[in-house]
Amino acid sequence: MAGRRNVLLIVVDQWRADFVPCLGASFLHTPNLDRLCREGVTFRNHVTTAVPCGPARASLLTGLYLMNHRAVQNTVPLDARHMNLGKALRLIGYDPALIGYTTSTPDPRTTGPRDPRFTTLGDLMDGFRSVGAFEPSMDGYFGWLAQKGYRLPERRTDIWLPEGEDAAPGATDRPCRIPSELSDSAYFTERALTYLKGKGSKPWFLHLGYWRPHPPFVASAPYHAMYRPEDMPAPIRAATAEEEAAQHPLLGHYLEAIRQASFFERADGRGAELDGREIAQMRATYAGLISEVDDCLGRVFAYLDETGQWEDTLVIFTSDHGEQLGDHHLLGKIGYFDESFRVPLVVKDPDAPEVGGRIENAFTESVDVMPTILDWLGGDIPRACDGRSILPVLHGSRPADWRRFLSYEFDFRDVFYDQPEGRLGLGMEEASLMVVQDERRKYVHFAALPPLFFDLEKDPHQFRNLALDPAHAVELRDYAQLALSHRMTHAERTLTHFRATPHGLENRLVPTTTA
Repeated sequence: MAGRRNVLLIVVDQWRADFVPCLGASFLHTPNLDRLCREGVTFRNHVTTAVPCGPARASLLTGLYLMNHRAVQNTVPLDARHMNLGKALRLIGYDPALIGYTTSTPDPRTTGPRDPRFTTLGDLMDGFRSVGAFEPSMDGYFGWLAQKGYRLPERRTDIWLPEGEDAAPGATDRPCRIPSELSDSAYFTERALTYLKGKGSKPWFLHLGYWRPHPPFVASAPYHAMYRPEDMPAPIRAATAEEEAAQHPLLGHYLEAIRQASFFERADGRGAELDGREIAQMRATYAGLISEVDDCLGRVFAYLDETGQWEDTLVIFTSDHGEQLGDHHLLGKIGYFDESFRVPLVVKDPDAPEVGGRIENAFTESVDVMPTILDWLGGDIPRACDGRSILPVLHGSRPADWRRFLSYEFDFRDVFYDQPEGRLGLGMEEASLMVVQDERRKYVHFAALPPLFFDLEKDPHQFRNLALDPAHAVELRDYAQLALSHRMTHAERTLTHFRATPHGLENRLVPTTTA
């Protein structure tokens, strides 16, 4: 391998794990992701440790659990004191480039209340250099369209409406107005190629973000018609939304509150009202958006091939979170079901081509991405980091003390587009949940709502809550204790390894020597 070491971190948005061909989605056409899976390792049991976008990306890029970084919802600020991947890369001589977005709200103590970043859903995380901005408010993309000569409508987001329509008719098989060569995926790809061609032979790190398959669920031609609705997997859900809602008050809130307009431009009605035909069409469009991203990745991969950089580059493919897609009658990334939290993770390490094509079953989490990149580049992993480098697992040497279960969190406090606190009778700091799950069981702990407990062997899709079943009381206790112990052992620890002694400051992580 050549002397330089490059990193391509691909972060897509709202791509759930079961829409990966090598993990069972044989109906998808993704030749470039397939190549990455053949040359790298695909992690079957990978989760984001938080949803939605802002908290998920904060965990991905800081290596911290939600309980520690506390950017608990979109629009909630990220504490400026936290180390993140961009800052850490600068310490080892990299200028970390970012295409796309991080949905980060700045620490208000570092600026003032009139800062325009407080009027948007999120902005860019400190430490990164933007070389293809999308935020705020997609201005980078819309400006690019105008520069390309595309005449923007007065309401810019109307580009995702079918031609001649004032509102999307919910799930649709019609293409949106914007042609594929001017789509947001094409924009990110052009920005990536511009950046890479400008770097020449210098080492680089690139966070390459794609907005898709995030809604609105409408695709440009020809991707709108690439898949047939009848070929899509059927939704996993109870017979009715009302039956589903009976499981838990939080589920009932979202089944009532989620609107179709968040997923289809100007559509009417609740997400839970979508019928089977509409869900099948929505999934076909979602699959088309995935194939469009895959085609775009093919252009980036081809350039790395042509320039001989593919063999020098660590490539990581992942998503910030998943998408319910009608499962449990839900849309979006919310609650506690696996569809929102299980996401793809594929890693191609040029140092270990012999492991290519393997599917790894070890439990991995989004907080592992930051320490993995720093480990591969020879940097120091911050003491506070909750994740671990997966390089030993990648190379086939899973440590004996590797995690035995997955954990993730969701904070559902009020934000400007959703107010569950009043409906559920909760205070701001009570609106949260934590999940621990292994191959056999899943426990959901709420700060101030009833718990949930599922037998994943008999009920893999989590329809039957066993939390009140006396036959499972001991198991429930054990998993509750597991969740508590996990939180206690991952409490913030930046300085906890230091101590004062009669001989001065002692660092317990540095072995002492004796004469």
